[in-house]
Amino acid sequence: MEYNTDRTQLLMPEYGRNIQQLVEHCKSLTDRQARNEMAMAIVEFIGQRNPHLRDEENYNHKLWDHLYILANYDLDVDSPFPFPTREEIAQKPKKMDYPSFDNDYKFYGKSILQLIEKAIELEEGEEKEALIEVIANNMKKSYNVYNKEHVQDVVIFRHLKELSQNRLDLTGIDSLEKSRIYHTNNKNKNQKNNPKKRFNNHNKTRKR
Repeated sequence: MEYNTDRTQLLMPEYGRNIQQLVEHCKSLTDRQARNEMAMAIVEFIGQRNPHLRDEENYNHKLWDHLYILANYDLDVDSPFPFPTREEIAQKPKKMDYPSFDNDYKFYGKSILQLIEKAIELEEGEEKEALIEVIANNMKKSYNVYNKEHVQDVVIFRHLKELSQNRLDLTGIDSLEKSRIYHTNNKNKNQKNNPKKRFNNHNKTRKR
């Protein structure tokens, strides 16, 4: 009986012992053409065994890289791609920069800041006013969820003004309930939830 502890170490365990042995046999072939043919056959085989890899970018390139890793970086074949070195494989990916906030309103999220910038770029008009009201309503929802308390609209207006560096201002309305966005959304909800009212509106339209 042969124990795993007596066998060579699996360089990529996800491919299993059989593929590792095929690669070892490929390395032992003295004829270069036979080695090339077997290497290509192994690449096709591991591709069939792992169809999910086809969804990844540079699918074939990765399969040949895996073949070279399975050969312990020692395989003399004509690859369609340059083989990686140990140093390249050992390199860790660069740390991604996490978006930082230079204010105390982290709970609003990055998307709110992006929407604010978009609203600032828009020319004055109904589209800009509507977007500002949408931003304020979403800020209120985020505030209530994060702080688990009801916030007054004047607080949201103040935060919006600060985050936009005084370029967006909603002090022209008393509350978000009086904004056109809130009024329109609730009007539509009431009609959906009131079949009788919806029926009467339909009859009025037909009579016209």
